[in-house]
Amino acid sequence: MFNLKNVQDFGQFLKNFQNRPISARKAIAHTRELRLRADANFLLKTIYLRGAVVTKARIELDENGLDPNRWRALFVIAIASLMVVLDASIVNIALPSAQLDLNISDANRQWVVTAYSLAFGSLLLLGGRISDYVGRKKIFIVGLIGFAVASGLGGIASSQGLLFGARALQGAFGALLAPAALALINVTFTVPKERARAFGVYGAISGGGAAIGLILGGVLTEYANWRWCLGVNVPIAIVAVLLAIPFIHESKAAGNNTYDIPGAATVTLGLVSLVYGFSQAASKGWSNFGTYKFFIIAAAFLIAFFIIEKMVPNPLLPLRVLTERNRGGSYLASLLVGTGLFAMFLFLSIYLQSFLHYSSLRSGFAFLPFSAGVIVFAGIASQLLPRTGPKPLMATGLVAASAGLLLLSQITPTSTYAKDILPALLIMSSGMALFFIPSASTGLHNAGEHDAGVAGAVLNTSQQIGGSLGAALLNTVAISSSAAFAKGHTELGDKVQVFAQVHGFSTAFKYGAGFLLLAAIVTVIALNVGKDSLVESEAGVMH
Repeated sequence: MFNLKNVQDFGQFLKNFQNRPISARKAIAHTRELRLRADANFLLKTIYLRGAVVTKARIELDENGLDPNRWRALFVIAIASLMVVLDASIVNIALPSAQLDLNISDANRQWVVTAYSLAFGSLLLLGGRISDYVGRKKIFIVGLIGFAVASGLGGIASSQGLLFGARALQGAFGALLAPAALALINVTFTVPKERARAFGVYGAISGGGAAIGLILGGVLTEYANWRWCLGVNVPIAIVAVLLAIPFIHESKAAGNNTYDIPGAATVTLGLVSLVYGFSQAASKGWSNFGTYKFFIIAAAFLIAFFIIEKMVPNPLLPLRVLTERNRGGSYLASLLVGTGLFAMFLFLSIYLQSFLHYSSLRSGFAFLPFSAGVIVFAGIASQLLPRTGPKPLMATGLVAASAGLLLLSQITPTSTYAKDILPALLIMSSGMALFFIPSASTGLHNAGEHDAGVAGAVLNTSQQIGGSLGAALLNTVAISSSAAFAKGHTELGDKVQVFAQVHGFSTAFKYGAGFLLLAAIVTVIALNVGKDSLVESEAGVMH
């Protein structure tokens, strides 16, 4: 007989339970042997499993020792993640109509996007840690409800102030939702092949969701009203909440769960200054020295943040999350990809509507092959990942995506979609799928039960900051390149502005390709994990 007071004996029993798959009935029989209640349906005690602690976990396992609701949980997580990804691009389609309806000036128009990105980008790390400590399922549901309420407020906004406030509220709740969703995938799927498929779904949504948002935004704006571009989130979130309650199991970090208030304050203020500085640079240009004060403020707060994190006993962002080379390499590569890929969506959308004279709806459908390619190759990547490891897939994908952007940089004012744009989109989509799936997995590699939420938050923050940097940097590149072209080609006469603008897009695409190629170099140098990238170490989580 085991003694319940003997943690080592109980840990040995659970270790045997893990290594030797047994049925739920046999598990109950063993709990009787441990003098638990005879009608035990759950293991309710704190258990020690492979060195990780799962606190007060309710575990009902199938005959293989796995969560029987794990695929239903993934469906719910996918719905929520798609809603967040769609929102970013769907609002861009609704912006012109909203501006006209609410009398938003050109100067204030940027706040529809900036209010969201400021709140989302600055609160992601705090949101990830809150989900670790409070419980990832709880915060996932809170994020869904809050996102739905904020979307509803934006949809009925009667003034620009209310719309801006609603967008900021969306960003705040999105910062709770996004890292919780990624962490839930990490702790729910423990079998390597299944984990690869789960991250494949997440990667397909991350890579293809934006293009789907352009289509949905075009449909809603053209056949309904711009307000539905925000209101559509409400029913989606309600369905996700109703499904999350029975299908997603709770998980949270054990041990010392006190909050790092000084760290949270400094990193939030630092990221707010950084994202706002990028937005100012995008609208006013890098030549306006007034924008640099925000970067100076950001640097001061972020330096203070890292000093604090080295000193406090329970940091908001433990430096071990960043210093593990595979996770760190994945974060840096994601930042560079966010910077480079921004060029494709922004400038190609303008090109399709201004030079090929596509409507908003047709422009959205023009990106459909990109989404389809990501989805198809996500399935391929999820099958290859357990066999090859992440480095070959990520490096190959980034090189392919860079080649696609270089091909796209050859456009002229007289280019055609089928000949000059579609091939580039297909090449980029295959490459992005090969990157997104393993990068999502590698970004949480061996993060463990305690740090899964904050590790997911760092990955999301990298992408968000990369997108903000891309908006500021590549927009400036396009404008300056366009101006230089117009100045040097006056012989084109009235056509010079047309050719100059397309030349600016082309130059931005080339810079974007350079960032993707740099990300490929980072993955080759930084990543050293092999085929076991999907297997948690002894410190990892088995849930």
